[in-house]
Parts: sequence; structure tokens; C-alpha cells
Amino acid sequence: MLTDKRVAAAARKENCLRVLGVDPAAAGPTGYGVIESDGRNCRLLHYGALRIAPQRRKESLGAALQDVHELLCKLIADFSPHVLAVEGIFSALNVRTALQLAEVRGVVLLAAAQNSLLVHSYSPREVKASVAGYGNADKRQMQIMVRALLRMEEIPEPADAADALAVALCHLQAHQTSVRFALPDANGGAKSESSGRKIASRSKPPNSAISNEDAGAGALRDAVRIGERNANATPRILNPR
Repeated sequence: MLTDKRVAAAARKENCLRVLGVDPAAAGPTGYGVIESDGRNCRLLHYGALRIAPQRRKESLGAALQDVHELLCKLIADFSPHVLAVEGIFSALNVRTALQLAEVRGVVLLAAAQNSLLVHSYSPREVKASVAGYGNADKRQMQIMVRALLRMEEIPEPADAADALAVALCHLQAHQTSVRFALPDANGGAKSESSGRKIASRSKPPNSAISNEDAGAGALRDAVRIGERNANATPRILNPR
């Protein structure tokens, strides 16, 4: 089974993490972008947007979905990403648009599954907050931030491609945070990348067994004494001697 642990192991082996970001669209272009990071610097490999011609859409109901699927499979074969990051469905969309977007997103998930690629999904607000620092950032702001983070010479166009790069950047930041702070994995524990040992959730020890850490915490609590609150005075903190 493909997991984040295997992705992290593959990234360590190759000394970089490569992400394929996808911004599915119901009617407009579907954006895509491939970036990689060694933990310090991000490098842009490829980006663009697939625009389906109206004539192609009229050929059959699945013609546009077929083109999206073929494009993603080609990108996966050409760049061998470790993980695919896709933008989620915006809840404020009307039902018809949401269903059309869900069809495109389903094709994205299918292409990833066929190529044994792990998928992470992020909401539009998560992506904007991660890249621009503001959950309601507009497309122009996102383009400017993507250009700055990837050190691009020009503003990425079209905006759909910039959105796909932003999704990939969002996953890179989430992955680096998870590795740095050993955040809990899917099994409920936390994994340390340095030692490889699982850190179990900490429970309160019995009274008969007090660890050195708990003893140190108790000494610290004894050293900092907080004065009692009364009607005429505020609490005071006494410095330890």
C-alpha cells in the first residue's frame, strides 16, 4: 500500500521531493505544474494548462476527460513525481458546476491510481493561506507569490497554471512541516524522520513511576510560584533564586 512513509523514503533516496500539482476545471483550462524541493530550495520543472477546444467537447461527453487523463499519464511518465497534489472542490459552486468539476477530479484520481501515485487534496482556502498567507487572495496575488517562491522570471500564465503550482507548493510546505515536527501519521502516532522510531501518544504515568521529564517539570513548577489573587492585588510571579 502506498503511504506517506514510502513517499518520504523515496524522496530521501533521491534527495528531493517531486510534486505534480493539478488544478482541475469544469469548463476552463486544467492547470498543471511539476516542482521539486530538497528541503531548502524549490525548483520549477514544468507547468502549463490544458485547454479543450469546443469542437472536441462536442465529439462526446467523455472526450475532454480523456484528454485530461492522457495528459496526466504523460506528465507522470515524463517527470516521475513522488506525489500528486490536487485542489479540492469549492463548496460555494452550484450543483451543475460542482458535478462537472467532480468528473475532472475523478479522472485525476484515476490517473494517479493507475500509476501508483499517492494523492493529497487541499481546499482552495488552504492553498491560498499556505502560499499567499491570506485565505481570500485573488488570482493576481497568487501568481505574484508563485513567481516569488519559485524565483521565476515572469508571472506564470495562465492563472490556472499558477494555481496548479500553488497547490504543489502547498503540499511541499505541508510535507516539510510534517517531517520537521514529526506530526502524527495515519495510524495515530508520530514518526521521527531522524530515528525512524514511532513516538506513541503520551499518557499520564502512574504515581509509582515518575519519569525524569515529569520530575523536571515539577521542579520548574516549584521554582515559579504564582501569588494568590485577591480583590486588591493581582497575581505576582516570584523569580526563582
